[in-house]
Amino acid sequence: MRIASYVHGGVHRVGVVSADGTQVTAFELAADAARQGALPLIEAAAAGAPLPALAATALPLASVRLIAPMPRPRRNLWCVGRNYHAHARELAASVFKENSADVVAWPIVFTKVPETVIGPADEVALPGAAISAQIDYEAELALVIGKGGKNIRKADWREHVYGYTIVNDVTARDVQMRHQQWDMGKSFDTFCPMGPWIVTADELDATRTRVRCWVNGELRQDARTEDLIFDLPTLVETLSRGITLHPGDVIATGTPAGVGMGFKPPRYLAAGDRVRIEIDGLGAIENRFV
Repeated sequence: MRIASYVHGGVHRVGVVSADGTQVTAFELAADAARQGALPLIEAAAAGAPLPALAATALPLASVRLIAPMPRPRRNLWCVGRNYHAHARELAASVFKENSADVVAWPIVFTKVPETVIGPADEVALPGAAISAQIDYEAELALVIGKGGKNIRKADWREHVYGYTIVNDVTARDVQMRHQQWDMGKSFDTFCPMGPWIVTADELDATRTRVRCWVNGELRQDARTEDLIFDLPTLVETLSRGITLHPGDVIATGTPAGVGMGFKPPRYLAAGDRVRIEIDGLGAIENRFV
C-alpha cells in the first residue's frame, strides 16, 4: 500500500494511491489528523487499530498536490552517515579523513530537525552565501518505524518497520565541518525533501533495492542497498540501544557515492539546480533549489 499526504481544494488529505499510480482515495480522517499526514495511521496501527474507512470516490493523482507523507514528524529524524562502502571511500581523503578509520566499527548517527521536511516537489531554499556556499545533495532510503520499542533485536527488526520513503539529506558542508557535530549543517529549513509517499513494508524488500540521484539530468549516484555497511536490521538494533523508538520515527539510512563533495573539485548546488531521486519500488522525488 502507498500512503500519500496531499492537498486538494485547499484541504489536507491522507489516502491510498492506486497500484497504477493514477488515482488516490482519501481516508476518512478528521481535519486535524489529516494535517499530520500518515502519522495518525502509523500510531493507530501500532496500537492495533484498523485503518479508517476510505472515501467512496477516488481523485486523479494529477489533480492533487503531494506533500511530505509526514509533513511534521513528532521529533528529529535519525540519520546515518557514510553508510555505503563506496561513499565512505570517496570521503576518506576529504576533510573527514581524520575520523574515517573506524567507519565500519559503529554507525555515524546524527539528526535533522522536523522543520527540515518539505514535500516531494517543493522548492529547497538556499540559505545564501554568507551562511553557506557549499550545499550538497544526499539521496537516501528512509525507513519509518511502526511498532515502537527499545533494545530491539536485529532478528526482530521487521516487526518494527511500518514502511519506507525517500529523503534528500540536503547538507551545508561548510557548516557541517565548522561545527564538527553535524546537526546544524543538516538542519536548515527545507533541507529534507520527503516522499512521494510511504510504501508499507509488506510491499517492498528495502534490503534489496536501487537508489539513484540525478542533478540537472546527470546521473550522480547509483547504488543498491545491498552495499550498505550497516544494513537495515543493524540500524534498527543500534538506534534502539537504550533509546525508545516511537511510531512514526524516521531513519535515513545513508547516501551512496557521488555526492557533490566527492568530486574534485567539489560540485555543489546552485540556484536553479534540480535534484531527482528515485528508489526502485518507492517512486521519485524532484526538487528545485532556489
